[in-house]
Amino acid sequence: MSFTPEQFGEMSSKLSAVKDEISTFIVGQQEAIDFSLFSILADGHALLEGLPGLGKTMLIRTISEVLDLSFSRIQFTPDLMPADITGTSILERSEEGAQRFVFKEGPIFSQMVLADEINRATPKTQSALLEAMGEKTVTVMGETRKMARPFFVLATQNPIEMEGTYPLPEAQMDRFLCKIILPYPTKEELKEIMLRTTGARNIKVRKVMEQEEICIAQEMVKEIVIADDMIEYAVDLVTSTYETEGTGDMWTKYVQYGSGPRGLQSIIRLAKARAFMAGRFHVSIADIKAVAKPALRHRVLVNYEGEAEGINVDGLIDKLVEETRQGATM
Repeated sequence: MSFTPEQFGEMSSKLSAVKDEISTFIVGQQEAIDFSLFSILADGHALLEGLPGLGKTMLIRTISEVLDLSFSRIQFTPDLMPADITGTSILERSEEGAQRFVFKEGPIFSQMVLADEINRATPKTQSALLEAMGEKTVTVMGETRKMARPFFVLATQNPIEMEGTYPLPEAQMDRFLCKIILPYPTKEELKEIMLRTTGARNIKVRKVMEQEEICIAQEMVKEIVIADDMIEYAVDLVTSTYETEGTGDMWTKYVQYGSGPRGLQSIIRLAKARAFMAGRFHVSIADIKAVAKPALRHRVLVNYEGEAEGINVDGLIDKLVEETRQGATM
């Protein structure tokens, strides 16, 4: 499929309107809004981490309303079972008295699925999302069913230091295109949140895009041009996460393992989405540097010694981005 520059421009403008509409309801959290939209445009999934009450659930619900997507919310708890997510076959009796098994779809069969506090469920339940996130299908009792299109999983996660959390398996983490950290709001943002939520004014967001337009935007993102030297730069970043030679003593000492091919794919896809939303037809070094941390922070595992020393993964990635091919131009 080929698109004209005018079509690219119109879609980029519409995406800017989407972002503006989300910001009329959500205060601050610009990075979270940006990378949630980047993930959707790149046909991927996002993991949002932050303390309770920072607006993770409200952000995802607002995005679904602005994009006019069917929405379902799954509250992950320790007693949640895989069938509660995927659905199950139940025995029903027809009017004639005959019995048959009928499949009842679970909440995973929506276009936008909020997996709320995903790390409060056991690993067995967490794994129920793996096939849907990876292959866009769900297999129950030997029968495979396709997911709706577009399909996104946006999961929220509490910091692992909090009570009652289970670490996400590495295979599950790797399915997420990026990991977004939600910071505390500033004083000005706290004041604005208070004004919007405790007054008489009721803010409602409007629908800005149709489902079909999202699918078209995803195809446009795939056509964003990326030069060979940009790809080489991204490859250098990813290989530096596991090839310890030349990455410095800190990386060698504190990192247990680095990113794999999905990390590289995530960087390229997110960089293309960022360039597209900025109204550009090509990926720049600035795009790759901007998306490197969200794309890699959940794919780089600090070892026990690094955790004991309080080593921060984001700091390691920042250092890696700074030292990789410093001669590259913007």
